[in-house]
Amino acid sequence: MGTPERSVWIFLGDRARWPSGVFSSREAAVQWIAGHRLTGMITEYPANAGVYDWAVANGSFVPGKPQHSSPEFIGGFTTAAQEHAHFTDGIHD
Repeated sequence: MGTPERSVWIFLGDRARWPSGVFSSREAAVQWIAGHRLTGMITEYPANAGVYDWAVANGSFVPGKPQHSSPEFIGGFTTAAQEHAHFTDGIHD
């Protein structure tokens, strides 16, 4: 799966309910995470597109059930095709 043409990196701290950082590059996110010795995950998100639509357009998800078009499903959709990385105490796992 390719990287979106334009994207952002979002940090979600371990046990956090909401993201605590949005970055224009992976490098900026990693530097911030390391500087604060954070534990959590960064994930790359496409800019100006929902993850569901991006995954369908790129072929990483093929809707196959009626519930796959429901607002609840689309609103909570994530995919392992998104680039991501885990960190513990600021160090990449």
